Order: sequence, then C-alpha cells, then structure tokens
Amino acid sequence: MGLVKTLENIWKIEDLRKRLMITFFFVVIYRFGVHIVLPGVDPAALDALQAKTSGGILDILNMFSGGAFANASIFALGIMPYISASIVMQLLGMAVPYFQKLQREGESGRTKMNQYTRYLTVAILLFQGPAYLLGALGQAAPTTWDFLIPSTIILAGGSMFVLWLGERITDKGVGNGVSFIILVGIIARLPHALIGEFSSRLASQAGGLVMFLAEIVFLLLIICGAILLVQGTRRIPVQYAKRVVGNKQYGGARQYIPLKVNAANVMPIIFAQAIMFVPITIAGFSTERDGFWGSFMDHTSVAYNLVFAFLIIAFTWFYTAVTINPVQMADELKRNNGFIPGIKPGKKTADYIDQIMSRITFPGSLFLAIVAILPAFASYFGVSREFSQFFGGTSLLILVGVVLDTLQQIESHLLMRHYDGLLKSGRIKGRSGSIAAY
Repeated sequence: MGLVKTLENIWKIEDLRKRLMITFFFVVIYRFGVHIVLPGVDPAALDALQAKTSGGILDILNMFSGGAFANASIFALGIMPYISASIVMQLLGMAVPYFQKLQREGESGRTKMNQYTRYLTVAILLFQGPAYLLGALGQAAPTTWDFLIPSTIILAGGSMFVLWLGERITDKGVGNGVSFIILVGIIARLPHALIGEFSSRLASQAGGLVMFLAEIVFLLLIICGAILLVQGTRRIPVQYAKRVVGNKQYGGARQYIPLKVNAANVMPIIFAQAIMFVPITIAGFSTERDGFWGSFMDHTSVAYNLVFAFLIIAFTWFYTAVTINPVQMADELKRNNGFIPGIKPGKKTADYIDQIMSRITFPGSLFLAIVAILPAFASYFGVSREFSQFFGGTSLLILVGVVLDTLQQIESHLLMRHYDGLLKSGRIKGRSGSIAAY
C-alpha cells in the first residue's frame, strides 16, 4: 500500500508528472531511432557486425548505445563521443591555464566550456564516423564516397540529436539526461540477457532453476555492494568560529565535510579499458596465441584481469589526487573561519585531509577493482556473456548511480510538497555529479 500511495502522490504533483511524461516521451524517441538502419546498409549482412560486437570494447560501445552500434543505426555512435570530449575538456581544465580560468568564471565560463566540448564532440564524430563505416560495418555497406560522406553526416547528426535529447531530459525531465540516456541503453539489454540466462539454465542438467535463483541472489548482493560504494563517505567534523556583526552572531555551529570513498566514480574503469587496448592490439599482431600476449585476447584470463585491476587501482589514486585538492580545501576553511577540531589551520589541515583521503581511497579503489572484474568471475562460473555484464563493471556502477540520482530527484519533489519520500527510513543519497560531467 505504501508504494501505491507514493505513486498517487507522484501523480498529484503536476510538475513532477509532466517531467516524468516528457522523459518517457524522449526515451521512446531514442529507442525508436536505435532501430533505424543507415540508408545504404544491407540489413541482412549485419550478422557479421553483431558477431564483432559480441565481446571486448565493441560490446561496451554497443551496450552504451543501447544496441544501436550493432544495428548500424543512425544513433550508432551514441553518446560516447560527447563523454570522450568531456573527459578531454576536464583534463585540459586541470593542465591548461586558459581553461582553468574559464572554470573559475562561473556560469559564463561553464557556457564556453560546454561550447568547446560540443565543438570537440563534432570533431570526434567526423573522425569516428568513417572509422565505423569502413571498419565495423565491413561488407555490410559500400565504401564509395557518395555513401561515406552523407552517412558520416547522418551519424554525426544522430549523435548530436541524442545529446540534445539528453539535455532536454536534464532541463524538462527528471535530470541527468546524458546519464539517463546511457542508463536506458544498459537497461534495454537486461530483459534479453535475463531471458536468455533463464532459458539456458532450464535447458541445462546441472542445477537448472536453482542455479538461476542463486545467480539472482548473488546479483542482488553485488548491487547492494555497489550502492555502498557509490554512497560511501567519510565525514570530517568542521567547527566555525563565532563572528559578531552588529547585533547578530554568525558561526559557531559544527558541520561536516563529506569525503567520498569512491571520489573517482567510474572514471578509473573507463581509463583502464582504454589502456587495455594496447596489449590487446599487440596480441592481435602476435602469432603466439597461447602465450602471455595471447592471454589478453581472453577477457576471463588471469593475466588480463590482474592487469585490469591494477590499472583501476592506480587510476583511482591518480584521479582522486587530481580532482580533490586538500590545500584548496584547507584554504577555503581558513577563509571562512572554519577549522577541524584538534588540527591547526593551514598546512596541518591540508595534511590531515590528505591523510584521510589516502586511508579511504585504497579500500575504495580495491572494491572498485573487484566490482570491475566480477563479470569475468561470473563467466568462469558458467553465466552467459550477456548476463555476466550486469554482475559488475561500468554497466553496474552506472546503473546504480543513475537510478539513485533519479530517485533522489523524485524524492526531492515529494518532500518539497510535504509528501512522504520514497523511503520513510531515510533520505536517498545520490552521487555528486553525473556521467555528463565526465
């Protein structure tokens, strides 16, 4: 009855009802476009492309595009070029003084950064479009200029339209539009993977339905762990000095600085997957398929997962160190007459924050690495390739993070109108930021 009452409250709020309906409408448009094949592509010859995307990084791209990559759709390149451009702009904002200045200019600086990100997205699309048409499609499409040029424009326009849909979901829908587009693409594969795993377990003689139920229970446990990883924080108490202005007294209250256990979110996994292309490429040119380099062609091999886990841990430390500046946090506390009880302001405070971040980053990076390689363990224990992707990795973390953000948005609307939230036991905590910010 509580769920029915919550749904009734959601429907009573006109603004929230409109946002949910607009989000649903844009999602329907996106899913419809996923199945529109590029003009000139032979639909009957797409079996080879779908076989290519059955594993490796192409399978990840296909997952993020909701199947559009394997369908040779007008949305085949999806939202990933925009995410790549956003990552490049973030790195430039850390290293180039001009972009650092833009980041400090507030709203006008963000507008210029977004404009540069879109320009870079178009440049990436104009490069990835021909690479996709010539490399991935293969014999399914012609290689003449009268096909490549218009098809590249269509692919670039399709990706920019997907970006526009994401921005509209952010402005007029439930928020986090780009992240929500990725979420839709991941969820779209879940029913097919679940039905396929259920059918294969029923057809097998070992365990059958019992093994399938055990997989579901284990998956739920992993999801709970991923929620703890996304929401986990270490709070540092901060005391503000009392200030008297006129007849009023300010400050004196104790607050907390929340430091995330996994401040890097899914960025280390994305970086590590990009680096893993190097040994895979070397293995592709190597004639020794059973040796060390050949083991990197198998995503369930011990060598591949050890290197992958090590890179995730290393990138988690690097990304956390770059994005979180203890010296800047200590300076801001000092300017606002704040201090950590028992710690001197200034360098001592910066060293204390850095020490706390080091303590919580290691277990966070280790847990992130374990979650990232869990699909390999699932495949090793007989879980189908499609269903094993939901046992960890980027897909699970994005799924958990975006769902929590969306529920937090809905709950905030309910609480503002004095309705009960989605959970009576406490507030839903989302992430700080979204995939769009990457």
